[in-house]
Amino acid sequence: MNVLCTICPQWTVKWRLWDTTHLNSNSTHLNSNSTSISSYHINHKVKSLASSSSSSSSEAETSISGELKRALLEQVDNELNKGDDRAALSIVKDLQSKPGGLRAFGAAQQVPQRLYSLSELKLNGIDTSSLLSPKDNTLGAIERNLLIAALLGFIAAWNAFDFGPEELLYFSLGLFFIWTLDSVGFAGGFSSLVLDTIGHNISQKYHNRVIQHEAGHFLIAYLLGILPKGYTLSSLEAFLREGSLNVQAGTVFVDFEFTDQVIIWLCNQMHFQMLNKFSCIALAGVATEYLLYGYAEGGLADVNTLDGLLSSLGFTQKKADSQVRWAVLNTILILRRHEQTRALLAEAMSEGKSVGSCIDVIEQNIDETNI
Repeated sequence: MNVLCTICPQWTVKWRLWDTTHLNSNSTHLNSNSTSISSYHINHKVKSLASSSSSSSSEAETSISGELKRALLEQVDNELNKGDDRAALSIVKDLQSKPGGLRAFGAAQQVPQRLYSLSELKLNGIDTSSLLSPKDNTLGAIERNLLIAALLGFIAAWNAFDFGPEELLYFSLGLFFIWTLDSVGFAGGFSSLVLDTIGHNISQKYHNRVIQHEAGHFLIAYLLGILPKGYTLSSLEAFLREGSLNVQAGTVFVDFEFTDQVIIWLCNQMHFQMLNKFSCIALAGVATEYLLYGYAEGGLADVNTLDGLLSSLGFTQKKADSQVRWAVLNTILILRRHEQTRALLAEAMSEGKSVGSCIDVIEQNIDETNI
């Protein structure tokens, strides 16, 4: 089922669950020790600050100080690094309910959910064909130029070394073997890694677009009440972190609540709220690119993920179109209200700041009147 009608999207930013068990035994031992030490100091600091804060007023009336909030966000990072997603989410939700805590988490104003026509989206300045049909012309041009350069290099080497038919056959078979191994064994991961790495190094436009794309995912998820777990901004970064060619750049989330809701859904107890959040987060990257550049180049995997989910849940074409159009409008309007916050978040992500630090950037710069 093609949820998005005239859509032909293309790009490689992925959603995925991180598995930290790939570390070897030595590094696991070292990380375990350092985590314990870090956890001790953070918890000690949190308790000291909380005790100091509560001494002047009752616990119910105490407003969380900026220093205490930052200490708790450090603890969120610590729990995420340990792989304890539930503990990290528990801290964030506890901060959400406290005066002076996290104002923006799950606080986004959203448009009413109903069937929106394409003309209504156009009245809001949204051209769905430009937003929902991403095609990566930048990487496509780089790939074509690399192929041309490789071909010219081969011709030059052939003339220089006077290769004969036998050498040409061996060379062709070698290239075919490598291409087949990458396609079958790594799902094209090696070629994607090489192309993405070259793209980041020779095209500032591509590099910036990836950062803004992921900042869109991060911000929308946070404002809708889904905790980001981590992010990578290049295939090389993802490979170094995960040790797998099958993992590409992207933003990942603490998503056990969504998984639980899908199970409930499949048991015929429908719960639309979590699906709505997922739909908006999935389209946040292409929506960000659309707002910045007037069109989206990245986001094929994101759109296909949403398409596949709606199909697996038994959505009709009309119902799927309705879900996607609402999500597009809702996401675009949220991003427009918080353009400056997204830009500052993208800057923080480009510097490799932790999830907790990125949350702090959002909280410090969010316009509370426009949440």
